[in-house]
Amino acid sequence: MSNALARLLEIAPAPSQPLDKGWSEVEQTLAVGLPNDYKELIGVYGGSNWDDYLYVLEPDCPNKHYDLLKWAKYQFEDLQELWTFEKKPEELETEGSVVIPWATTDNGECLYWLVLPGVDPNEWTVMVNEARGPRWEHYSVSCTQFLASALTGELQSNILSSSFPLATHEFRRLGPV
Repeated sequence: MSNALARLLEIAPAPSQPLDKGWSEVEQTLAVGLPNDYKELIGVYGGSNWDDYLYVLEPDCPNKHYDLLKWAKYQFEDLQELWTFEKKPEELETEGSVVIPWATTDNGECLYWLVLPGVDPNEWTVMVNEARGPRWEHYSVSCTQFLASALTGELQSNILSSSFPLATHEFRRLGPV
C-alpha cells in the first residue's frame, strides 16, 4: 500500500467492499498499463466522490458518467481536435506524449496523467485542466498523492475550486444512476 493511500484511509475510512477489477482487460483497452497506486485506490474506494466536488473515474464504473474508459476515449478525441487551434501545454510537446483522464470535478475541470514515451506508469504525474479554458497545471506527484495532498491542503491548485477541500471531508462511492 502506498503512503498516499494510507493517508487517504486516515481521511476517509474504506468502504467495506473492496473491488477487484480485471486490470489486464482495462489496460488492453487503453493500450497502456496503469499506475499501481491508481489500481490500489480503485480497489479500496472504487469510483468515488470526494468532498462533494472531485470524482475519481473507475473503469466500468457503476455510474456510467464516471467510466474511465469512456472518458479516456472522448477526452483523447476532444483534445486532439482542440489542439488543432489551441496551443498544447508545453509538457505535451514531446513526440508521443498524451494525457489520460483519471478524475473530474463537478465544475468540469479534468485531472489527467501525463504519459510520456518510455516513462513507467508508476512515474506518471498529474496535469489539471480548467473547465472550458486553456489553463493547465502540472504536479510532479502520482494521482493518489495528488488526491491526498489536495484533501489535506498541502497541495493547492489555482484551477480547482477554492471551496475544495471541505473542512470536514466527505466521501462516497459512486453507484448506478
